[in-house]
Amino acid sequence: MSSFETIIGLEVHVQLNTKTKIFCSCATSFGDTPNTNVCPVCLGLPGALPVLNKEAVAKAISFGTAINAVINQNSIFARKNYFYPDLPKAYQISQFEIPIVGKGSIDIEVDGRIKTIGITRAHLEEDAGKNIHDGEISKVDLNRACTPLLEIVSEPDMRSSDEAIAYLKKLHSIVRFLEISDANMQEGSFRCDANVSIRPKGESKFLTRVEIKNLNSFKFIQKAIEYEVQRQTDAYLDNRYESEVVQETRLFDTQRGITKSMRGKEESADYRYFRDPDLLPVFLDDELMQRASRIKEMPDSKVKRYVENLGLKQNEAISITQELELVKYFEFLIENGIKARLAYSWLCVELQGRLKNGNTIATCGISKETFLVLLRRIEESKISGSGGKEVLDYLVEHEGGDVDSIIAKKGLEQVSDDGAILSVIDSLLSANEDKVAEYRAGKEKMLGFFVGQVMKQVRGMNPVRVNELLKERLKG
Repeated sequence: MSSFETIIGLEVHVQLNTKTKIFCSCATSFGDTPNTNVCPVCLGLPGALPVLNKEAVAKAISFGTAINAVINQNSIFARKNYFYPDLPKAYQISQFEIPIVGKGSIDIEVDGRIKTIGITRAHLEEDAGKNIHDGEISKVDLNRACTPLLEIVSEPDMRSSDEAIAYLKKLHSIVRFLEISDANMQEGSFRCDANVSIRPKGESKFLTRVEIKNLNSFKFIQKAIEYEVQRQTDAYLDNRYESEVVQETRLFDTQRGITKSMRGKEESADYRYFRDPDLLPVFLDDELMQRASRIKEMPDSKVKRYVENLGLKQNEAISITQELELVKYFEFLIENGIKARLAYSWLCVELQGRLKNGNTIATCGISKETFLVLLRRIEESKISGSGGKEVLDYLVEHEGGDVDSIIAKKGLEQVSDDGAILSVIDSLLSANEDKVAEYRAGKEKMLGFFVGQVMKQVRGMNPVRVNELLKERLKG
């Protein structure tokens, strides 16, 4: 493997979260009864004319702005001709020569190194429907047909599966932060085709590339790339490369962990692109350009601000910005007076560590407001850190709840009343005059003994205040 270089380029399909489809007014909602969100336009019936969805264009511009790409004020739509049973028209309306979003780039970090990955273009197109295979019968659901897609095509700049996953996670984060897509991989809103090839190190010529189609899990994308690299390497070393590695589309079998041939891979000429005669050229006026290019703060900018203004470490700031919901919770806590390190620790270590089996901060049932109350009670020393963990355990298990009620129910409130604490301290010191003398003679480790005895006598004593009051009394 060390004598070969891996070449990876990725085509990422992002379903845009417009309310209606890209060329008609049918709803884009997921999970509806099959073939109910359809009309003559998305069914491709004769005489039906497409009308471009302006919001899909605006979302494409927002993405282009986020990756510092060229935005083409003039662009066109073309017909991409091929036949699949889930594409009613037998052609797809897409962009080819002049897309809305031209060349751009994003930076990724792998093993402490920053690398820039070029993006060739990001073009708008319509999605196809969905084939449902039920035994020997295949059905077609066309609800998804004509849903707006933004296809993001990278340069072949990635040299490992780790770089490919870092790039995909960065893209996923960008489209989520822009709120142009829910990027739900399980529902197919963010999926990827991986173009993979190898070549002996030192060579500049590209060898045969293989496309792995319709990957929608970071875990399986990485496994598919690694398997395909190994398959091609073995074929090269055994002099089987020319016969076994051909330009084709393959699928990844998640059960067996292998790629399998699906069909021959077409070249762009095979699609017979030509300008769609039913759609006018797209001209982006200044108002749309200005509105769509006003984007929210992106993850890289947030990381820099969290480090410079809030005192977080780089890796801590990155871990927060990997998920939009985490950022929303974190910034809500900071805006309401919670210290940044406390917010980070309880969100990214305590809460995230308790979320299992696909549960996320968005689905766990604990609201930002509830989490704020919990951290306030810890900052106020009303409960200890361990008491806070008990409350959090309860909140996760019961998918939310009232923090103060849980504290009362479990008897977790700390005693911070000086009078109550001093009463216990004075009684303890009177009963242990020999140990008091040892402490005053310089044996400062005895302080731990006294603290432990006070905490044993009354559950829920505030340990910080116990320490402070003990030191005062032991001065003599």
